[in-house]
Amino acid sequence: MNNEVYNFKLNIDWKLINLISEIDRFDANWTAIERKEGQSLKELKSIATVRSVGASNRIEGNRMSDEEVDVLLQKIDIAKLTDRDSQEVVGYFEVLDLISESYQNISLSESHLKSLHNTLMKYSAKDLWHKGNYKQHSNAVEASFPDGTKQIIFQTTEAGFATENAIRALLDWYNAETEVHALIKIASFVYEFLSVHPFQDGNGRLSRLISTLLLLNKGYKWIQYVSFEHEIESRKNEYYQVLSSCQAQSPNEDVTVWIHFFLNCLSNIQIQLLTKLQQSGLEAQLSHKEKSIYTIIQNRPNIQSGEIAIKLAIPAPTVKRILSDLLNKGLIEKQGSGRNVSYSIK
Repeated sequence: MNNEVYNFKLNIDWKLINLISEIDRFDANWTAIERKEGQSLKELKSIATVRSVGASNRIEGNRMSDEEVDVLLQKIDIAKLTDRDSQEVVGYFEVLDLISESYQNISLSESHLKSLHNTLMKYSAKDLWHKGNYKQHSNAVEASFPDGTKQIIFQTTEAGFATENAIRALLDWYNAETEVHALIKIASFVYEFLSVHPFQDGNGRLSRLISTLLLLNKGYKWIQYVSFEHEIESRKNEYYQVLSSCQAQSPNEDVTVWIHFFLNCLSNIQIQLLTKLQQSGLEAQLSHKEKSIYTIIQNRPNIQSGEIAIKLAIPAPTVKRILSDLLNKGLIEKQGSGRNVSYSIK
C-alpha cells in the first residue's frame, strides 16, 4: 500500500507492519520489565550513555574511544576541555542528560531546537559563531572516515529563507499530524531534518539526540537503557547509503528504505536490551576479578588479554582463565585468532 508521509512516498508493506508491531509489543511489556529490573537498569543507563556519547561523535569523525569518554565524563573539568573531541563529547553528554531528565518539558519547536544546538556546541570555540542559529552558508551531509577524509553524501537545503521555511513546515507537520504512527512520524522527521541540515554543523549529532527526545516523548522509555547511536555507528556505511539512495530521488522521494532502516535499528537494540537484562542476572554472580575484567571489556571493546592484565595488574594466566569462563557464560565474545584475539561484550 502506497502512502504519503510529509512530502515523501512510503510503501507500507507487511515487513514494515511487523517491525512496528514488534517494537510496540516490546514497549507494551516495558513497564513490567522496568519494575522488575530496578538496579540493573541504572547500570545499563550509565553504560548506554557512555556508548551513545562516544558513538554519535565518532560517526562525525571524533577519535575518542568509549573508555576515554567514560574517563572524561567521570570528572568533567571545563577548564581542561582544550581539544575539539573533548568539547564535542561534553556538549553531547549535556544535551543527552537534559533530554533524559526533562524530555516531558521539551516540545518540538524552533526555540527548543536552537537551544539544544546551542548546548551541543557551547564548549567548542570553533563553533561559537554559529551555535544556536540556523546556517549562514551552504552545507552537505558528509561521511567522515578514520583517516580524516570526508565524502559528500548529498547537498542540503540552501541557507537563509529556504532553510527557515523548510524547518517551520516540518515542525508544523510533525506537531499537527495525528494519523501517522508515531514511529513513522519520528523516522520521517529525522530524515527531513537531515535533508534540510538547518545548522552549520552538528546536524548529524543533533538528529540522533532528537530521535531519543521524540521516542521518549511518545512513551518509548526503554530507549534510555540501550545505545541507538551505537547501532547507527555499527551500520554507518548502510546509514549513509540509505540516506543517499532516498535523497537521490528528491523531491517527492520514496523513503520506505529509510523507514525500514530506522525501525530495524530500534528493533535490534530492543533485542540487545533484553539480552543485557538477561546477562545482568549472570553478572550478579561474578567474582570480584570477573567483574573487573567484564567491566573493562564493556568500556573498551576489542581489548586484548595482555592489555587487560596490564591495566588490572592481574597475572596473564589468570586473565585468560577468567576470559574463558566469561566466554562459556555467554557474557563476552572474541574476535580474531592467535596473537590478534580481542574481546568485546556479546
